[in-house]
Amino acid sequence: MSPRPERKFDAVLFDLLTALLDSWTLWNIVAGSPEDGRKWRAAYLRRTYETGAYRPYETLVAEAATEVGLTPTLAAQLASRYGELEPWPEVRDVLGALRRERVALGVVTNCSEELAAKAIACTGIEFDVAVAAERAGFYKPNPRPYEMALDELGLGPSRCLFVAGSAYDLFGTSSVGLQTYWHDRIGMTPPPNAPEPIAHHRSLYPLLELVRAVR
Repeated sequence: MSPRPERKFDAVLFDLLTALLDSWTLWNIVAGSPEDGRKWRAAYLRRTYETGAYRPYETLVAEAATEVGLTPTLAAQLASRYGELEPWPEVRDVLGALRRERVALGVVTNCSEELAAKAIACTGIEFDVAVAAERAGFYKPNPRPYEMALDELGLGPSRCLFVAGSAYDLFGTSSVGLQTYWHDRIGMTPPPNAPEPIAHHRSLYPLLELVRAVR
């Protein structure tokens, strides 16, 4: 019998709050409208990209609200409702298939340890590794959160695929050599000079074929 061809990736790391969960809807509800929610979220994403060393997550969210003309108390409201986050419709199908095929799964997320645990519970998925910015000491796209997740998986970057929800992740993953699938659910405009992902889709379903590809 011929040996089974080696799969290209042994593990997949996911952005949590955008690639796996529909956090956009919750931000819009708390903000009061889709327009305000999207402006608030965009300001927050820029702030995490620029921040680097960890500052309290709710502080960044409050500052972003103020920046776009919203009340900073919305940050606490958002945090109190994290248990309402819903996974994208195909998350459990896709990640369940990967789990059955013994692909290691992890998340790397820009939030506190407490909120990361609440958000992970909303996915209904058991992960092998979970790294929050608070524990890493840095926000993505600083290399440290990705490196910590790889260390805890015991893998080099060539054996792991990252699934981004925001194009800001592409700066960080490229710096550590992680190939990246961009799950661009809502059609975001990437920041200037963002590195190219190896795949760019509005669904997670094409991820299965990519992970199953042999070397």
